[in-house]
Amino acid sequence: MNSEILTPLIDWLDIIGIAIFALTGALLAAKQRQTFVTVVFFALLTGVGGGSVRDLLIGAPVFWITDPWVAFACLAVSLIAWFTPVRWWEGKLLDIADGAGLTAYAVLGAAKALSYGVPPIPAVLMGVVTGCVGGIMRDVVAGRPSILMRPELYVTAAALSASLCVIGEVLGLPRVPVWIAAASAGFLLRSAALHWNLSLPAYSRES
Repeated sequence: MNSEILTPLIDWLDIIGIAIFALTGALLAAKQRQTFVTVVFFALLTGVGGGSVRDLLIGAPVFWITDPWVAFACLAVSLIAWFTPVRWWEGKLLDIADGAGLTAYAVLGAAKALSYGVPPIPAVLMGVVTGCVGGIMRDVVAGRPSILMRPELYVTAAALSASLCVIGEVLGLPRVPVWIAAASAGFLLRSAALHWNLSLPAYSRES
């Protein structure tokens, strides 16, 4: 496989995922009444964190260094967060949008890893990294519990999307329908988890 996998669809998934994740970072800083500079920093950190780690691990050029649209998207959502009341973003609306970005980004990460010759299982992991690491960085810098420390189906949704993307490639299925189906499946799982409070069982064995 080669870089031909990086089609306009993947480019759009990239920008959508970055923008949504950047918005979650910007809103977190806004809720904590930080300065605009901090809001932009959180937007950039959250938006590009996972993709940057992925690119470093697979030996690819860090994607946002040469793409002017990435910084523009982060700045744009920072302005949105800065000039809108935080209450507009309360509730599950942002969680649903975050779920869409998560699964789209997981597909992007897995597809890009495959395009650089990464084997299937590590490619799935790169999809999970792409979708989740930015949010983990955001939470750590903000000093709040990471999504990894909660049992809700978040990482699992990213893993589902990334796995379906890789399986479709291994089976030689048409890429675009597979990518759409993979992102949709993960999004449906994440939405179901939000609606019905689904979670994985926690460790309960006594010491």
